[in-house]
Amino acid sequence: MKTRIKKSFICSDVDTYQVDTTRPQYYVPQVGDVAIFEILSIGKHTKMQSANRRNVSLMPGDQIMAAFGTRYATGQFEGYVPDTIQQEFHILGGGGTVGHVHSMHSKFHRIGPTCLRIVGYATNAAGEVINTKRLKAEQMHTFSGASASFTKVILSVGSSMDSGKTTSAAYLVHGLKKQGKKVAYIKLTGTVYTKDADLAYDLGADIATDFSYFGYPSTYLCSETELLNLYESLLRLTLDNQPDYVVIEIADGIIQRETKILMTNHRFMNTVDEVIFSAGDSLAAIQGIQTLESWGIIPTALCGMFTASPLLVAEVKEHSSVPVYNLEDLTGEGAKQVIARAQLRIAQ
Repeated sequence: MKTRIKKSFICSDVDTYQVDTTRPQYYVPQVGDVAIFEILSIGKHTKMQSANRRNVSLMPGDQIMAAFGTRYATGQFEGYVPDTIQQEFHILGGGGTVGHVHSMHSKFHRIGPTCLRIVGYATNAAGEVINTKRLKAEQMHTFSGASASFTKVILSVGSSMDSGKTTSAAYLVHGLKKQGKKVAYIKLTGTVYTKDADLAYDLGADIATDFSYFGYPSTYLCSETELLNLYESLLRLTLDNQPDYVVIEIADGIIQRETKILMTNHRFMNTVDEVIFSAGDSLAAIQGIQTLESWGIIPTALCGMFTASPLLVAEVKEHSSVPVYNLEDLTGEGAKQVIARAQLRIAQ
């Protein structure tokens, strides 16, 4: 009986391929390289997002198609693509990112990662290893910043992973839609898994996309040039829908490598009209404002997990004049204020 290969989301564009079972003996993988793996044991990842976006259950002995990549997730895994020949690997992310776990949050110490053995590399008709990034390379654009002039860009950033920036972005999308605006959502950085883009789409985005559209299993350790080109390319993709606003989320906290690279890049920030900052508690909110201001960035709103607590909101308001929006505000008055500020800038 032929073994069914469960294809992960990042490999959605891989249709025709051969499996080279000899290459693992001498080939060192690169980010984006596609391979077939056998599951040795189940750890943190009991499911994987498939090419059709459905989460499929995994069992020992299953074979999956996934791509090598890195991961930075303070609440989950830190992982890398090895620079030597290896035979066993870990699932780093549910969308099909595979590598070696370097560190993990303590809550996963007992269960550990899901472990894999490489069966072979997926190769094309020329015998080359298929790479998800190279499959889309010709569709990428060089950053100019010009695309942003055709819309209004709102940046959603946060103090850390799980500070509420995805939810804030999605609810703002919903609020802007309620005001009759066309809205796009982009997740610019992170590890492939469409949950965040799917939430924004469910809450009304006319188009919702992320970095994986261009074959990136992850953006961790991407160069500044790659990040800027990815931004330009994703922005151009959304402009086909002629959005009034594009809400862009950057993963993790503002002092994380890629986030800081972008937010301290003046060419990038010159394309941004508004910045909303999400924080988990009052101190993170106040310190986040100070950090952003030291980079010359004045956030236009504070959002995130801390807004669920009236006590934390009161603490923040005592030390900052930046407007605080909870989820209800973002779908109502907050969205109206965003539009009003945009109209004021146009009038000026």
